[in-house]
Amino acid sequence: MRKRVWMALGMGLLAAGLGWWSAGAAPSPAEAPAPAAAPSSAAPASGLTRAPYSAAGLKQRDRRLSLAQDRLARAQETLASYRQATVYPPESRPLREHPDQLRPFAPIQQSLPLRRPGQDPASGVRIVTTQEKVFASGAETVKLTVAAVDDNGQSLPLTIPRAVAFDLPDPRQAAGRPQVAIDFNDAGLGADLLAGDGTYSALLAPSLQGFADYAGTVRVQVELNQNGRSGMVSFDVVYQPLVPAEWGGIREAVVNGSLAFDLQAQVHQAGRYVVNARVVDARGQPLALLSFNDEVGTGSQRFRLTLFGRLIRDAQPAFPLRLQDVEGFLLLPDQFPDRAMLPRRAGVVYSSQRYGLDRFSDAEWQSEERSRYLTEYQKDVDQATQDLAGLGGNGP
Repeated sequence: MRKRVWMALGMGLLAAGLGWWSAGAAPSPAEAPAPAAAPSSAAPASGLTRAPYSAAGLKQRDRRLSLAQDRLARAQETLASYRQATVYPPESRPLREHPDQLRPFAPIQQSLPLRRPGQDPASGVRIVTTQEKVFASGAETVKLTVAAVDDNGQSLPLTIPRAVAFDLPDPRQAAGRPQVAIDFNDAGLGADLLAGDGTYSALLAPSLQGFADYAGTVRVQVELNQNGRSGMVSFDVVYQPLVPAEWGGIREAVVNGSLAFDLQAQVHQAGRYVVNARVVDARGQPLALLSFNDEVGTGSQRFRLTLFGRLIRDAQPAFPLRLQDVEGFLLLPDQFPDRAMLPRRAGVVYSSQRYGLDRFSDAEWQSEERSRYLTEYQKDVDQATQDLAGLGGNGP
């Protein structure tokens, strides 16, 4: 009996244990996890979505794009500037480009304090000087003037106790030429234009004043006295006794669409000559600075000054054109003075015929050097354009 009771009790405990285990191990339908969703074919394997550039990447790209646009703009500007600057040849340029060449024979003027070397300047007085030219050759003369003015530019009384000309010491040649007295006057005599105006004038003529066989610097030293206050001024003239060529007549012709002025000359010494002249139109408007720079032999020669056809077409001047203020020299390399001057031809020396603008070419100047530079500058533009396109840019 007792045995049957214990067996029944054990079977009950076993059934209860199995019921508890099944209840805890098997989740309810509400607690069961949902089945995993199938992966989308549009999503990346990592499950993350990324933009084409990060914020830092976009900033760097914009900076590179800006630099490429700037490089292209500079390359285009350089090409355009060079092309525009070389439309005309170097020997035929607009005169407006050289304002300092409008009046080549204007006297050189200076305003200096009244003083002696090593002393303080006198107050309330200035010494105004003019010098006709710096370089002189052969029988050329040089006009010099001196005047004293106050701080308001009003004339002050002045006397010149002494003025002399002498050669500056040069270690390459013997010195010691005797000093030559130079006459400054305000009496309307010689080089002085108006008596009693307070301006003292003198004429330096090296070939007649003891320097006919001298090549170098001639200094004119002037002692001044203004109401008991003394001072000194000096003028330097570079003199060369050689006159290398003499001018002849002038001829004109339309050559290859440009207007050529042929200046005839009798050349005494062969070498490299430099000649400049100005062209103004019938209204007096400055047009061109013409230049000649070439080797020339002896005998009857011509110095051709060419007014470029495109320059005439662009400026549309009033005819006839006037050639004026011709200056030139023979270059003397490796010596001093380094030039021998041709006689000056001041003012209008020739007037051209009347032409229609269609007689002249509108073509730009061409040369091997210009073509080479234009090619290289175009390469820079093409490379900059290509670099910009690689960054997705469209130009500046």
